[in-house]
Amino acid sequence: MSSNEIPTREVARRVFADEFNDATFSFKESDDDRAPVYALLPTGEKVNRVFFIGTLTEKEDVGEDNEYWRGRIVDPTGTFFVYAGQYQPEATSTLRDLEPPAYVAVVGKPRTYETDDGTVNVSVRPESIQVVDATTRDRWVVEAAERTIDRVGAFEDEGNEYGRMAREEYDIPVDRYLESTVSALESVEESDGDELGVGGSAPSADLQPEP
Repeated sequence: MSSNEIPTREVARRVFADEFNDATFSFKESDDDRAPVYALLPTGEKVNRVFFIGTLTEKEDVGEDNEYWRGRIVDPTGTFFVYAGQYQPEATSTLRDLEPPAYVAVVGKPRTYETDDGTVNVSVRPESIQVVDATTRDRWVVEAAERTIDRVGAFEDEGNEYGRMAREEYDIPVDRYLESTVSALESVEESDGDELGVGGSAPSADLQPEP
């Protein structure tokens, strides 16, 4: 990269919790130490940043010497876990101040951690957390469903290298994500408004979700 080139951030991809938690394989596409690390979605897409909206149901400071917050955020398909500490000051401050339950929009980077027994856990290191309302949450569910359906539809395409990689790395039938997507959409249809009574507004442009 030349000195006058400005590095750009990766687009934040919309993904439901059930698929995100299955994305246990990560990789780089170059040997550069600064090269981005990607998580491989089972539906065949690489992601360096994710964008999701759900209900913050729990938070806890799990740090020993320093503040280190864990948040549990639930969407219609499952649970995201976010971890924020001194290197994510904005997200840390938000988690510290928020009182669950609250609808939140999160942009962050996937992280994997292998336990002693070989289990790979997937979490998010948040860059930004914003309080939103029920309408914004419902709109995200619809958009995430559309993205999931698009990925599944392109999964077997001959030119989809990440689809091929997902077939090699995972033994997961992608139809299962269509089933959870349908359930997520049904949950939106059954929603009767802002049941949490949480105020908020749509996420700001700096969240940089998918176009």
